[in-house]
Amino acid sequence: MSDAALRTDGSFDAQPKLNVRGLHNYAYCPRLFYYQWVENIFQHNADTVEGGYAHRASDRPTCFDELKDAIELPEDSSIRSMHIESDTYGLVGVVDLIETRAGGVTVIDYKKGVAWRDAHGNRVAKEPDAVQVVAYALLLRESGHIPREAFIYYAAEKRRVSVDISEERINACVEKIVEAKSLASRGECPPPLEDDPRCLYCSAYPICLPGESAFWRLAKDGNVAIKRAPRPDNDEGEILVVQTPGATVGRRGGEITVSLNGEIVRKLPSRQLRAVYLYGAVQLTAAAAQTLLELGIDVSFFAPSGRFLGLLRGLPASGVDARRGQYRLFEDARTCLGVAREIIRAKIHNQRVMLMRNGDAPEPLLAQLADLKDRAVKAMGMKELLGVEGMAAALYFEQFNGMLKANEHRLFEFHARNRRPPRDPVNALLSMGYSILCKEVTGICHAVGLDPFLGVMHQPRYGRPALALDLMEEFRPLIADSVAISMINRSEVNRGDFIISAAGVSLDEQGRRAFWESYCRRMETEVAHPHFGYRMPYRRMLEVQVRQMWRFVRGEANNYIGFTTR
Repeated sequence: MSDAALRTDGSFDAQPKLNVRGLHNYAYCPRLFYYQWVENIFQHNADTVEGGYAHRASDRPTCFDELKDAIELPEDSSIRSMHIESDTYGLVGVVDLIETRAGGVTVIDYKKGVAWRDAHGNRVAKEPDAVQVVAYALLLRESGHIPREAFIYYAAEKRRVSVDISEERINACVEKIVEAKSLASRGECPPPLEDDPRCLYCSAYPICLPGESAFWRLAKDGNVAIKRAPRPDNDEGEILVVQTPGATVGRRGGEITVSLNGEIVRKLPSRQLRAVYLYGAVQLTAAAAQTLLELGIDVSFFAPSGRFLGLLRGLPASGVDARRGQYRLFEDARTCLGVAREIIRAKIHNQRVMLMRNGDAPEPLLAQLADLKDRAVKAMGMKELLGVEGMAAALYFEQFNGMLKANEHRLFEFHARNRRPPRDPVNALLSMGYSILCKEVTGICHAVGLDPFLGVMHQPRYGRPALALDLMEEFRPLIADSVAISMINRSEVNRGDFIISAAGVSLDEQGRRAFWESYCRRMETEVAHPHFGYRMPYRRMLEVQVRQMWRFVRGEANNYIGFTTR
């Protein structure tokens, strides 16, 4: 082996040992490696789950009778899940299976799926799989064992495929290690692959968004062909809402339970949950909190009035690149103005669409909104832009009552927007929707690595997620307003669902239950993306928009493009 292959940057010493599976990711796609190894961003899909099942047998470590055997590896034996590492190469891994024979060892790694076929139809190992097993051979050699041969076992075919572990192949593997560590130390995320079929099978597809990233980077006009909507395969899951005072959310085995007066009234498999929402005096046990944190399930806390209080979630993705870019860019007034223009343009557009869909707004007013949308794009300063937004909001809410069907006793008659607290049932519904929407966007910002408290329009202050408030603006009419209008027009709420007091108007327990049913329906409603053409639920569309902002602050997009509907 040449000395050149071993030369590394001094900064490598500060890195933790690279996992061999990370090296596999690098060989598959450097961008995937960067997400998982540097940014700590991981997304399961059906393939990764199935791959976990394929490893169940091999992941049970072999136990040795004596300590010396663990060091010397007894001959003529099969050893599963053996941990090996090297200080020389800064590499660590767990070999699925080692078969020891006189004169050396055989290395076997388990993979789901099938092998590739060469030009002659012969089975060959996929290149990332081959890199991984060669790395195991390198580690075993460093540990004093002689690797004789290596195989990939493809579970779908139940066949072993031989892998070349010659000196030339091991040297190439060392070069891969150096490349991967160099990429990690530079802190520069590689661009996505272009029109590559590997993207369609990658677990990071809904995070990477390769086609969308190309669009945002080039700021193209018109539509762009996307092979599939970036919907993760594990998109299902139930939202648990607990609001009865005195209820306790706990854990029993693999289930999350809801208890009242010491009696379990509901239980759900923890892995079937997507989110937990707690209102008022609801207890959360330490055991339940630990399970939810481990599974990456957010727990949101709300006041009985519906005001969003805070979020309990596990350690986020690193997000260092994004936050650095965000802090740098949002210090620039011109950048903030450019992003704010686009957000307000999209918001006014969507307000106008809502009036056209649900009411009989006069044409002159619709024309005024269209003009204000154009003025938002041309605003020369933030004060002027916010003035345009205020005028558009006044026109929109002036016609809001026209979107509500006539109802008994005019309970749901709307006169003007009011809040903190809401002073009528319509405003109570709107405030409830805005509060939940704010929570949704705040959680997504945390998940992707953005700081939700530093925005472009809303001023930062304690407890105020300014960026989340900015990004939700274009979705206010389409989600929160739509839910309120739908509930009123479908008679899903009545006078008895509200608490009307000197402190304001809020939904009671039954009213909140009805609201959540309507809100979840709206979030699962599919809508077409204005540029990419595919359809996806509003819940996922929110994430796509936040990830676009993530691209922008990282320097992977030239600007931010607001979401609009027809």
